[in-house]
Amino acid sequence: MNYKTIDSSRITMSQLMQPSHSNFSGKIHGGYILNLMDQIAFACASKHSETYCVTASVDTVDFLNSIEIGDLVTMKASVNYVGKTSMVVGIRVESETITTGEIKHCNSSYFTMVAKNNFGESVEVPGLIINDKSEIKRFLKAIKRKETKALRQSEFNSEDFSHIDYLEDLQTYRVRIELPENY
Repeated sequence: MNYKTIDSSRITMSQLMQPSHSNFSGKIHGGYILNLMDQIAFACASKHSETYCVTASVDTVDFLNSIEIGDLVTMKASVNYVGKTSMVVGIRVESETITTGEIKHCNSSYFTMVAKNNFGESVEVPGLIINDKSEIKRFLKAIKRKETKALRQSEFNSEDFSHIDYLEDLQTYRVRIELPENY
């Protein structure tokens, strides 16, 4: 098995936000930003694996700050974790107001990408060479997110999952339950 450093596939991409990328309130569409994030995740994963990659899942997309027309958006992507055929690409999105130099953290997200061959079959990816503390932390956090997701899926997909077990939990939410008898 071969190994590659995280730096060898790290990518930075910048783009000026134009009116065509905005919604009616003059803010940049979240969907447009997601599209750019998917592109950089693909490029980063493909660079690491040296093959075509597809998006398998996206974990946590929280838009922290809005992006304005005229802002310079910079996305930084790196492979944070590798499995046998998959990689987790961490992406940080920042916007810069060009006239003032103010930089805002807008989003951080994690894309799971799977390497594919020409027949659409999953293929093994190179391992990672980790050479600093922040890279170790990112790898460990990716493992924890994967474990948490597996537990959540196991609970939700269980044949034993029943809404009855959770009705009491709903009392603190803004919801009124009006189920018919014997439901």
